[in-house]
Amino acid sequence: MAELVSMEREAVAAFIAAEKKKCWEPGHVDCCMVLANWAMWLGHDDPAPHLRGHYDDEAGFRTIIAAHGGVVPLVATCVAKIGGKRVQRPFCGAVGVLGSKNNPDRQFGALHDGESWRVRMINDYGKMCATPLAVWDIGAGAAR
Repeated sequence: MAELVSMEREAVAAFIAAEKKKCWEPGHVDCCMVLANWAMWLGHDDPAPHLRGHYDDEAGFRTIIAAHGGVVPLVATCVAKIGGKRVQRPFCGAVGVLGSKNNPDRQFGALHDGESWRVRMINDYGKMCATPLAVWDIGAGAAR
């Protein structure tokens, strides 16, 4: 089991290192699209083709979030396309939405690295300490 956890952490670290080399590009590389990128890294089909390239700034992203009723329902729709399952607790490789329950402008897509939540920001992957609003298993771990 320890070997599996180590492999998962290595996979997340390799993904983050590769994604850090990409420039911030709304609709392709941003805090929510990175969750779809992680799913594809794991071998899934793109769970967000209906979003990819359909906005190119914050205003466009906010319009899409509002149309879905927040980031949680937006990510839930994408996760469902690849058979992801909602879980109660985060684990290495899980995806989630963090932030304000009542303010979608303060909700962020995040990837759990085994120790903390990592959020794609303009120039880096920051660690974020926040209560997850929702957490999903998208198949990062073979033993789940």
